Amino acid sequence: MTDTGVTRGGTRWPTLVFGSAIAGAALTAFGLPAGFLLGPMIVAATLAMSVGGPALSPRAFDAAQAVIGLMIARTITWPILAEIGHEWPVFAAGVVSVIAVSLAIGWLLMRWQVLPGPTALWGTSPGAAVAMVLMSPAYGADERLVAFMQYLRVVIVATAASILGAFAAPDRRTPSGFAAWVEPLPAMSLIASLALCVSAYLVGRRLSMPAAPLIVAIVIGAFAQDTGLVTITLPEPLLALSFTLVGWGIGLRFTRQTLAHALRALPAITGAIALLILVCGGIAYLMVRLAGVDPLTAYLATSPGGADTVAIIASATHVDVAYVMAMQLARFLAVMVTGPPLARLMTRWAGYTSEPAER
Repeated sequence: MTDTGVTRGGTRWPTLVFGSAIAGAALTAFGLPAGFLLGPMIVAATLAMSVGGPALSPRAFDAAQAVIGLMIARTITWPILAEIGHEWPVFAAGVVSVIAVSLAIGWLLMRWQVLPGPTALWGTSPGAAVAMVLMSPAYGADERLVAFMQYLRVVIVATAASILGAFAAPDRRTPSGFAAWVEPLPAMSLIASLALCVSAYLVGRRLSMPAAPLIVAIVIGAFAQDTGLVTITLPEPLLALSFTLVGWGIGLRFTRQTLAHALRALPAITGAIALLILVCGGIAYLMVRLAGVDPLTAYLATSPGGADTVAIIASATHVDVAYVMAMQLARFLAVMVTGPPLARLMTRWAGYTSEPAER
């Protein structure tokens, strides 16, 4: 699982690797949750938009997702799932509310012609970023602006959530960000866990759905753990490497070409992202007041960022990780299923044509 599958990039790889190591270690030592996600993400984005970044193999990104999926799976226990089942109305309301708010903001941006055609609808979709970028051209959207909106939102949400987590839950699970790196691990549990990672990776690579390794790892990992087959054990260096690969996967998408196409719409894009985050924060506040959900848990559960980034941040703070990830993954699946038909419908309402292109 430690094979990053990266391609050669001259001096860019050493710059990215050493810069990411320094940034990740500094943020972790400072106490910021998910330091090895945010540090490499910032370094990769800076490198990509200045001199151009090296190419990261999709295999590396998928492998990292499998590891993170197992990290999530070990938090999903039967008692927690039963508690979520008892609160399904709040759970469903949170998922539907975030999707509705994002569609409303995208529709207004499109209606006011702030962004061309249906681009705003696809760009403000709260999840499934890769799928939205890949599907958007077929429905009349500019995939470059969609990509910029999606991944800028992920970066802003991840940064905001990490900072909030550091202040709202400063009592970390471990007193030092590096203390767990040298702890001995049970050999058999470690081998079984790595076998689950490999299995999730191989199965996920065969499925034609975004974030398949992540989802497969969560499903098989939770099943194996909750049936007593495996005690999921993951070494901290492997988690740090996986966080780094996810950070690179996001940051390296911010190329100069993408940035050039987005500069004109940057104020509108940033404003839409900020409004989406604020409204989702309002939904989280209602969950806290009306349903008694922990504030940070509610914020992360409704946070309109990527499921993998939110998972990393949630795992580093004292929140109900299973609750957070259940809502995030439910929204991901809901966006995948309802996103294209709703985008077509709302595009027609705004007076545009957005039929799928012929293949």
